[in-house]
Amino acid sequence: MPRQATDIRSPAAVASEVARKHDSFIQKIVGNPKTSFALAVLLADAILISLIISYVPYTKIDWDAYMSQVSGFLGGERDYSKLKGDTGPLVYPAGFLYIYSAIQYVTGSQVYPAQVLFGLLYMVNLGMVLLIYLKTDVLPWWALCLLSLSKRVHSIFVLRLFNDCFATTLFHAALISFLYQNWHLGLIIFSGAVSVKMNVLLFAPPLLLLLMKAMDISGVISAGAGAALVQILLGLPFLLSHPVEYLSKAFNLGRVFIHFWSVNFKFVPERVFVSKGFALFLLAAHLILLATFAHYRWCRHEGGLFSLLHSKLVQMKLKISYLSSFPLRPFDSHNSNSRVLRTEHIATTMFVGNFIGIVFARSLHYQFYSWYFYSLPYLLWRTPFPTWLRLILFVIVEFCWNVFPSNDYSSILLLGAHLTILAGLWMAPPEYPYVEGTNEKSANIEKKSS
Repeated sequence: MPRQATDIRSPAAVASEVARKHDSFIQKIVGNPKTSFALAVLLADAILISLIISYVPYTKIDWDAYMSQVSGFLGGERDYSKLKGDTGPLVYPAGFLYIYSAIQYVTGSQVYPAQVLFGLLYMVNLGMVLLIYLKTDVLPWWALCLLSLSKRVHSIFVLRLFNDCFATTLFHAALISFLYQNWHLGLIIFSGAVSVKMNVLLFAPPLLLLLMKAMDISGVISAGAGAALVQILLGLPFLLSHPVEYLSKAFNLGRVFIHFWSVNFKFVPERVFVSKGFALFLLAAHLILLATFAHYRWCRHEGGLFSLLHSKLVQMKLKISYLSSFPLRPFDSHNSNSRVLRTEHIATTMFVGNFIGIVFARSLHYQFYSWYFYSLPYLLWRTPFPTWLRLILFVIVEFCWNVFPSNDYSSILLLGAHLTILAGLWMAPPEYPYVEGTNEKSANIEKKSS
């Protein structure tokens, strides 16, 4: 029998190859100034975070309430209406309880070790955000430092310990999966973020649109089923015992926030602020603007939103017709799927869709700044504005979020900055959404079928 060749290398040869790969990695970093600067930003912010934890006093807001709610859960309580803290009842989905139960176990409910943990979380989140910016390549290298210049965001992470930090970090992990076209995995992570705090649902409309572009209807349904399964599994202990209490408390879309804490609409009289008419007006404006951007910007190259929906219906009819005619022959899904989406289109659609929700949110509390701060430099550089105006808008937004308590003038100024950015995003020409040369047959099949 012929002897199989074996690749036996000496330890010196293996060490040489490892050293060569290491040198190649270092050369890539050194050769790309943007990557080098991103690493420098990450290192500098790690030092800043450690200094903040060491020398800036912690501010007690929700930590004790979180620990009380977790203690009730760990004590066996499964009725969401009875899980309460000193700031009120629990209003977050089950993922929040699991994460903060783990934090309580690790830290013993002590603030300082929790701050260290949140400092590490901050660095992980910033690292993922920098990866997103390097992947999309929208900002100049020097503008990456803007991502670490927010006093308010540093405070939200290591001086307030809000659950928004985990929701934001999980969302960025999901977005990275989307940028690498891992839609099913990304949607599972996205559902995990929703289980921590519902604000992540502001990304849901643009995400659904991207899913329809990236997959056929069956793919969208399977990805959505995976996300739904995550919610069911996480909420199962509560759904089996007190389902009404869990769903009504954890997914309450009708909450009315306190007017005093509003950062964006403080100038609106309180009686108007809490009225149902004002809420319906903001909801209508939100939905209309989402539909307008979807039709005229995000789906412009497909002929508009309705053209995209029609093409997906044609794909579904083709698949059903083929499977009914040839039930034993596998369907060639390659020709029915959409082309690969460009990273810039994915990030722009997600960030703009969320920002529209931010602009028309009835109340933004101070910790809600983390919902969109990390997308702010990206959004500013997607506008056609000159660099000096982009920087001024960035400073204005950051200034308004650091005015405490907010007042009529700061909230009007913040709304004006938001609307200016939104107008700039509307004026920006929509980018071509697809990677060139991928799955061109799909478009031809749709045209012939319609």
